Amino acid sequence: MSTVSVPANAAVGGPSLPQERRLVTSIPGPNSQAALDRKALAVAAGVSATVPIAAVAAGGGVVVDADGNSFIDLGSGIAVTSIGNAHPKVVDAIATQAAQFTHTCFMISPYSAYIEVAEALNRVTPGDHAKKSALFNSGAEAVENAVKIARAYTKKNAVVAFEHAYHGRTNLTMALTAKAMPYKSGFGPFAPDIYRVAGSYPYRDGLSGEEAARRAITQIEKTIGAADLAAVIIEPIQGEGGFVVPADGFLGAIVSWCRDNDVVFIADEVQSGFARTGAMFASEHFGIIPDLITTAKGIAGGMPLAAVTGRAEIMDAAHAGGLGGTYGGNPVACAAALAAIDVYETEGLIERAREIEELVTTRFKAVQAEDPRIGDVRGRGAMMAVEFVDPATNMPDAALASLIAKACISSGVIVLTCGTFGNIIRLLPPLSISPALLVEGLDVIIETLARAPHAAAAK
Repeated sequence: MSTVSVPANAAVGGPSLPQERRLVTSIPGPNSQAALDRKALAVAAGVSATVPIAAVAAGGGVVVDADGNSFIDLGSGIAVTSIGNAHPKVVDAIATQAAQFTHTCFMISPYSAYIEVAEALNRVTPGDHAKKSALFNSGAEAVENAVKIARAYTKKNAVVAFEHAYHGRTNLTMALTAKAMPYKSGFGPFAPDIYRVAGSYPYRDGLSGEEAARRAITQIEKTIGAADLAAVIIEPIQGEGGFVVPADGFLGAIVSWCRDNDVVFIADEVQSGFARTGAMFASEHFGIIPDLITTAKGIAGGMPLAAVTGRAEIMDAAHAGGLGGTYGGNPVACAAALAAIDVYETEGLIERAREIEELVTTRFKAVQAEDPRIGDVRGRGAMMAVEFVDPATNMPDAALASLIAKACISSGVIVLTCGTFGNIIRLLPPLSISPALLVEGLDVIIETLARAPHAAAAK
C-alpha cells in the first residue's frame, strides 16, 4: 500500500513551515493523485473534496501537499484554523492533556477543562447577564441543541430560519438550511415545524434594515404567528449563503420583536465567531445580545468542539440528562479551546482581522470599479466575499466563480466558493497569515479574473 509522507525539505506543521507559495508539480501531483485514487476506492462518494491534493502539513498561512507543493491558504478549513494551523500553544495544550487522559465522558466523570471552557465562553460572548454553556462536537450539534433548549424553555415548537441560511447537515439542521444542493437534495423528509422567511440582503433586495425587518416580521406574524414560535435563528453574517451582511437595524429589530413575543433569539456564530469578523463575535457589530449563541469552527484551533452559550435561565430549562453526548466537551478538545481563546485574546487577532478587511476591500473595490463582473464586495474582518454577476443582467455567475476558484487552486492558492447560487468567492484566511502572503494570494485571484473570458466574448 502506498503511503503519504511529508517531503524531506518541509518542516512539520505549525508556523515553522516556510511561508511561501511553491509549485513543484502540476496539481494534483503524482503523490496526491495516488492518494485521491485510494480515496475513490475507500471513501464514500458523497464525501467530496474541493482541493485535489493530499495535505501533509500546514501552518501559518500555508498548506503543503504530498508532492511538496505549498499553497497559500485562504480557506482556513472553512474558518476553523483561524489562529493558524498547528499553533504552538494549541499543540502543547493537546499534548499535555493527551498524556493525562483522552476521555472519561463528562457526563460520567467530569473534569475541569470542560468547566473552564464554559466559564471562558460565558465571559467572552456578548452580554454581561448570567450565562451558562453546554459543549458538543460540531456546529450542527450545537444548533440542534440550541433548538432543543429554546423549545424546552418556551414550551413552544416552531422555529424560524431565513433565506440563504446554512445551519448544518443533520436532519433538523438540513431543515433550517436553505440551499438544496448539495446539502438537502434527496435526504428528506425533514424535521417539521421549521419555517423560512426573507432576511436582509442589501445588494439583492435594496431594502434598509428597518424595511427588511418589517417584511420578515410581517411574514412571521401572518404565516406562523408568535403563539407557537419557540425560536428565531440566524447567522449575524450569513456564511455558506454568501457572506451576506444584513443592513443596519435589521437584526436589532428582529431581536426586539423576539423579546416582545417570548421568542428565543439564537445567533448562529459557528462560522463568524472568534475574531473572524474583526470582533470576537459578529453580533457585536450590530449591537445585539443573543439569548443563545452557537459556536464551533474556530473555537479550538482545529479540534472538534462546539458549544451553546446563553442566558442561564434559558440554558437551565432542559431537564437533567437532556443535554450531552459521549464525546461532547472532549478533554483534549477543551484543552485546545482554552489555548485558542488565549491566543485570540492576547495576540492581536481581532485587530489583524480588521487589517485584513481593509486590505481585501481596497484591492477588490479597485478591481470592481474597472470590472462590472464583480457585483459586490462585502464582509467584515477576515470573512470577505466577492460576488460575481453577468453585467448585462446582474444575474449570479456561478461559472465564473467556479472557474476562478479552480484556476487559483492550480496556481497554488486555496480559494473557496459559496452562496445560494454558487457565484461568490469567499475569503477566510488564517488571522495569522503574513501581509505579504495575503497580498500574493489576492494578486493571484485578481490576475485570474483578468484572464477569465467575459460572458459576451465567450458566446
